[in-house]
Amino acid sequence: MDDIAQAAQTIAKFLQSFISSGGLRLRFRVKARNAKQRDADLEDSAEQSQSRAATAEEGAGKDGPRALYVEFTGPDTTLLISRNGELLNALEHIATKLLRLEPEQQDLVSFDANQFKVNRDRQMRASATAAIERVTTSGHPHAFPPMNSRERRMLHMLLAESGLPTASSGEGPGRFVVLYPKGADTSEPFNSYPARENQAPPRRHDANQVRNAFRPRF
Repeated sequence: MDDIAQAAQTIAKFLQSFISSGGLRLRFRVKARNAKQRDADLEDSAEQSQSRAATAEEGAGKDGPRALYVEFTGPDTTLLISRNGELLNALEHIATKLLRLEPEQQDLVSFDANQFKVNRDRQMRASATAAIERVTTSGHPHAFPPMNSRERRMLHMLLAESGLPTASSGEGPGRFVVLYPKGADTSEPFNSYPARENQAPPRRHDANQVRNAFRPRF
C-alpha cells in the first residue's frame, strides 16, 4: 500500500456503496496508522451519504508500513459480527482484493465492530495457552476449529512461543491449525495420528449453507 490516502478512499467508497445499497444503519471510520500510531481518520455515514477526504500521509516513510483499521458503529453492527463475524471477515477480504494486496500484506487491513476482533484475539490467546498445556501433557496433537487466514497466522505466532511445531490442514473455509507434540512429523496427514479417532474433525461449512444464512427472508 504505497498510497495510504488513496487506499483509505477506495475502502470508504466501497463501504459507502455497500451500506447504502443494503439499507444498513452503520457508520464507519477508517484509521491509517504507521508504527508510531499516527492517525488519519476518514468518516462516513450511510444516513448522511457524505464522505470526507482522508488526510493520511502517503507512503510508508521511516516509521514502517502503514495499516488501515476500519471501525464500525451503529444499530446493525450485530449483523456484521453474527456467525463468528462471517460478514465482517468477508468485507475485510473484499477490501484486500480491491487494494490488490499480496497474501503477506493482507494483515495491513483490519475491520472490527464492537471490539469483536479484540475479544476474539483474547479468546484465541486463552485457547492457545490451553492447547499448549493439553498437548504437552497428553503427547497428542490438537486441532483448532477452522478459521480465516488472519487468525491462522496469529495462532501460529502465539503457539510458536511454546516451541511446539504447528501446521495448517484442510482447504478453503475448512482450513485449520494443528498443534503437535515436540518432535512430531508435521508433514504427515493429521488423520494418521491415533488421537484423531477421539477428536471430532473441524466442521466445514457447506457453501450453500453460508449463502442461505444471509439470504433475505420475507
